[in-house]
Amino acid sequence: MNFTGKTALITGAASGMGAATAREFRAAGGQVVIVDRNEQLAAQVAGEIDAGLPVVGDVSDPAFCAHAVETALQRHGRLDVLVNAAGIIVRADALGTTDEQWQRVMNVNVNGVFYMSRAAIGPMKQQGHGVIVNFGSIWGSVGAAGVVAYCASKGAVHQITRAMALDHARDGIRINAVCPGEVNTPMLASERSQPVTAELMQRIAESVPAGRLAEPVEIARVVLFLASDAASYMTGAMVNVDAGYTAR
Repeated sequence: MNFTGKTALITGAASGMGAATAREFRAAGGQVVIVDRNEQLAAQVAGEIDAGLPVVGDVSDPAFCAHAVETALQRHGRLDVLVNAAGIIVRADALGTTDEQWQRVMNVNVNGVFYMSRAAIGPMKQQGHGVIVNFGSIWGSVGAAGVVAYCASKGAVHQITRAMALDHARDGIRINAVCPGEVNTPMLASERSQPVTAELMQRIAESVPAGRLAEPVEIARVVLFLASDAASYMTGAMVNVDAGYTAR
């Protein structure tokens, strides 16, 4: 999977699976444009992989999304791959989820995917080719207790992926989603009501058939596959990467 001469724009690239994806694309020869709202962490990852200055802002803002895509085009003259990895979580049921929390999860996880994809599809269509990989989740398909807003948002991402894939199948644009299970990222440990201990992480790992958490790079490598020519006949697919969690 050689991405020499190709450009990838990656949202949520300052940490976790987004950062791992940025590192893998750069290692495969691609030019990377890092997008995140955390300027300090984004700059660290960008410096590490020689990706230039990150584009800092909020993907829930459609004007910012258009700006991010235009920045990629100005820097590299093309946009071959968009990876929508930015996302947030609220760990609560409906009664425990405020209006503000619900809206924020939808704004980032759903609107961010739509706005970034809409901005990227125009230049990709002009080029005659392009790939979008969205970060869905196993919780967008099977659901989970205590994360209602997150589950709803990822279900929406799956449907955006399918609908856009059909809309643009004849435009040379492939659109798929990677759907991770339990991954050892800052998000996994975030927003928890109990202390995050080694014992807690082990209990989560034991809920997975393989008995361990995924590392971010294991998800990133699937993203690279979906973005590569090796996946040339794949579009509209939800690809679970969950060590058998949803096979039960």
